[in-house]
This record gives sequence, C-alpha cells and structure tokens, in this order.
Amino acid sequence: MIELPIYDKKGKKVDSLKIDEATLGGEVRFKLLKQAYVITHGNQRQGSARTKSRGMVEGSTRKIYRQKGTGNARMGAVRTCVRRGGGVAFAKTRTREAFRKRLTKKMRRLANRNALLAKLVDGEVKCIDSLDFTEPGTKQFKAIMDSVGIDRTCLVALDMTNTNAALSARNLRGVDTIRIDQLNAFELLNHRYLLVDRASLESFLNSECFQSGQKEVA
Repeated sequence: MIELPIYDKKGKKVDSLKIDEATLGGEVRFKLLKQAYVITHGNQRQGSARTKSRGMVEGSTRKIYRQKGTGNARMGAVRTCVRRGGGVAFAKTRTREAFRKRLTKKMRRLANRNALLAKLVDGEVKCIDSLDFTEPGTKQFKAIMDSVGIDRTCLVALDMTNTNAALSARNLRGVDTIRIDQLNAFELLNHRYLLVDRASLESFLNSECFQSGQKEVA
C-alpha cells in the first residue's frame, strides 16, 4: 500500500491518501512503458517528408558542356542526381504510414496505470488538497510548486472545469497541463513530476475506464 502525502498550497502536509499497488499493475513493467512511449512517439510523426526527383527540380535541361574534347567526365543536365542541387534518385512522393502502430486496449490502460505507479514509487507525484483559484495567477502557482519541491519539468493534471489553474500554469517554463481524464503514459514519462489535486486524482482512480482495467491485471 502506497501512502501519498496530501499538501496544502503552502506545502504543509495535511493528510494522506492510501493507494493499492495492485490497482496500478502491482509492479513497474519497464518493457511495457518503453513500448507505450515509443509507439505513442512514433504515432505523432506526420510521415509527410517530400523530396524532388530530377524531373521535379527547376532548371535547364541543356547539356552542360560538349561530350568530348574537354578532358572532363561526360556530363548531361544540371538537374541530375549526382550533382549538388539536383534531384533525388528515389524521391519521396507520398505520405508514409509505416510509423503508425498501436497497443491493445488492455496494454494501453495498463501502461497508463503503470506509469502512475512508477511516479508514486519514485516520490514524483505531488498531490495538493485543492488547486482552486479565484482568478488566474502565475506567481501563486509557482509558489505552490516551490513549496512542494518541484524543481524540474512538471505535468499538471486538472479537471476540465478548472480553467483558472490551467491559465495560471501555462506560462511557466517546463510546465504542461493536461486533463485528468486524458492522463497517459507518454505524458507522465515525459515529465519529472506530476502535480494534481486530490479530487482529480481520486476521480481518475475511480473512473470507469480505470476500474475496468483492474480486472485485467488480476
């Protein structure tokens, strides 16, 4: 059982939340996390790189110099692929779909839970009792991060209705925000710390998608 401390906005521990490791996969599966990260990263590639063949390059088709008598190697047009600025022998002309791969639903859900478990084991989850703001304030949000010891990149998971907190965090360097229902392994592994309020974390742990994944681990 993992006991996660709950802090207030001043960094003082006010409570704790007990989380069962079994609901998060029981143990950290490093191979699964790497597979989920690599596949998600590859799926973000557009695969839309283009190159031009010698027929697509603008330029004259005139023979550069005569065939014989110059002492140089024979040479045709300037657009040939052996000359600088010329075309490419096998040009890329269409979108490449080979980068796209997929995880099964069970693997994806387990990877998301397992990434959270890895953060909890390393003590990189900072839970605040409440992240409500009457109005957006970057300095106030930075003070909260400093009070709980966040000194590296940070992912802030918020409820979709908490717009003031999202506006407060968006201008901070190395800080990204995400909706709590969209929390995934790729974003968790891309940041050192996870900052979340208690209500959002409990809603994520008690979500229908999360609960259905617990049966898959057993």
